[in-house]
Amino acid sequence: MPNKNRNIRQYEPKVLVLDDDFDLATLVKQILQKDVFKNVFAFTDPLLALEHFRINHKDYSIIISDIRMPTMNGFEFVREARKINPKVKILLMTAFEIDDKEFARVLPKPKIDGLIRKPASSKQILNTVSSIIGN
Repeated sequence: MPNKNRNIRQYEPKVLVLDDDFDLATLVKQILQKDVFKNVFAFTDPLLALEHFRINHKDYSIIISDIRMPTMNGFEFVREARKINPKVKILLMTAFEIDDKEFARVLPKPKIDGLIRKPASSKQILNTVSSIIGN
């Protein structure tokens, strides 16, 4: 039986959270880890997150990224992450209004799997991430 449990852990989804606001990145990580996801890694620096993803890309099921960040915005981060692993699910977060036309203009190729509008409740975040990983 212990071997069976080890195999289950191997297939738990790994989540990368990226937001330049440390408190928000930590909060999203804690929300996801509370009951559902055990392998959540939070970053505030897009370049560091991208390097980590480049090394560990096969382990990740989903990336949750803020859109507006200094150094590299979420759209740029997603483009680079998709070059590394085109199968990873992408969920973007924003406090700003963005419509489908803007998504198509700014990010025409990589498909975005979902959008969280900030502020979002814990339940909204969990439900959105769970539904994306379930698909």
